[in-house]
Order: sequence, then structure tokens, then C-alpha cells
Amino acid sequence: MIKALFFDIDGTLVSFNTHTIPQSTLNAIAELRKKGIKLFISTGRPRVAINNLGNLQFDGYITMNGSYCFGENDEVIYKSPIPKSDVETMLGILKKERNCPCVIVHEKEMSFCNPNAQTASFIQMLKFPDVPEISVEDAGKKEIFQLSPFFTLEEEEKYLPLMPHCESSRWYPTFTDIVCKGNSKQLGMDKIMERFGFTLEETMAFGDGGNDISMLRHAGIGIAMGNANDTVKASANYVTDSVDEDGIWNALKHFNLI
Repeated sequence: MIKALFFDIDGTLVSFNTHTIPQSTLNAIAELRKKGIKLFISTGRPRVAINNLGNLQFDGYITMNGSYCFGENDEVIYKSPIPKSDVETMLGILKKERNCPCVIVHEKEMSFCNPNAQTASFIQMLKFPDVPEISVEDAGKKEIFQLSPFFTLEEEEKYLPLMPHCESSRWYPTFTDIVCKGNSKQLGMDKIMERFGFTLEETMAFGDGGNDISMLRHAGIGIAMGNANDTVKASANYVTDSVDEDGIWNALKHFNLI
């Protein structure tokens, strides 16, 4: 019996085309609530950038790809910043590569190092809140939980080995999310399950990006959206329709949850 559902946001709950949640998904969430099923967000976004869910409330949130998990009333369930040595390495790269923008995410703040036209397009595309600029020097004065440099794949392969305590994942082609090694949406699920007291077999997860793969493989039932790439789809137990074609509603109907 499914007792808990985990949802990625961008490309899963929220359409990249309309930047809204389909009405069918809103209806599905209402039906799940009536049945007492717990609902959780699992996203690469930091909490300060979760601004596209309207009035929907969830029982808990996995953010920054598992680096920061919290429940209702801002109860911190788990947090794990990037080790200072790796932060210093990345900040050194950003100081050298002035044309490389990077999102810097602290516990409750998000800023840009080296902002440019590319980052302006990024903010517009994802409907992010206004993101202030921060200097490389100031960025390292607080704990950093996630670094999102606008690396090409070649640059990622070049620089990531210089940060041995970190790992990365992509949910959009132009940048990668770097977090402390071991942090992932899979780990976030484990922290949520431990806090709320249900088993892996009682979970279902929805996702569409590369950073969802660990979660889809880990869940009792992992469901890839129709708009996911083939690698993500191959990691799931079931592939539904795209977010714009009522994928969440159709999958929940398929598994008799609504």
C-alpha cells in the first residue's frame, strides 16, 4: 500500500512550457489528500526558490538534491553543507573563470557569482525570484549547501575531480548542481522515511531529470514523466505521459491511487 509520494518540481509537477501545475495534477493531489497519503517535494531547487507551487502545501521537502530536508513549520530534518576545502576550490575556479556564472546557495539565501546574460535567461526561464549578486570573497563566508556552475559537460569533467568530497547532477542542460558527496534525492527519501515512519515499499516517486534517477530507482515505484530522457525512463518502473499531457493524473489512475 502506497503511503507517501515524492514529486520533483520542474518538468514533473510544473510544466516547462506553461510554468504552471496542470489542473489534472491539482485534482490528483486533492484526491490523494482525501486518502491521507503523505505528499513530499523532492527538488534541486533551494527552499528560497520554491516559488512556483501556488498555494499547495506538502508534508515535507527534500531540497538542493537531498542536501537540505525540512518538514512543516520549518522543522529541519537533515542538512549537509559542502566541505570548506571543496568550496574554496570552486570559488578559486570562479575567480579565475570570470565568465562562468554560478548559483551559490546558503541555508536560506541564494546568490549569483559572475552573473551575465546567460543567468538572466535562466531566471526568466525558471521564473526564479530576483537573485542578488555576490562576490567570490563574500560567497565563502557562510556554509554553502549547493553550487550550480554553468559548466559545459567538458568543464564539469575537468573541474569536478578537483572537489573530491562532492558529486554533481544535471536537471537542465546548461548547468550542474554540485553537492556534498552522498547527498541525493535517494538520501533525502531515507531521511523523510525515518522521520515519518513508513517503509520504502510504501513509497512512489515522480521525476523527469538526471537528478531524479537515484530517487526513481530507490522508491517502491519510480515513475518517469513522458518528457524525461531515455536514461531517466530506463531508471523507472513505469513511464507515464508528459507533464503537459496529464502524466501524474494518468499514472495515479493506472496504479489505482485515485
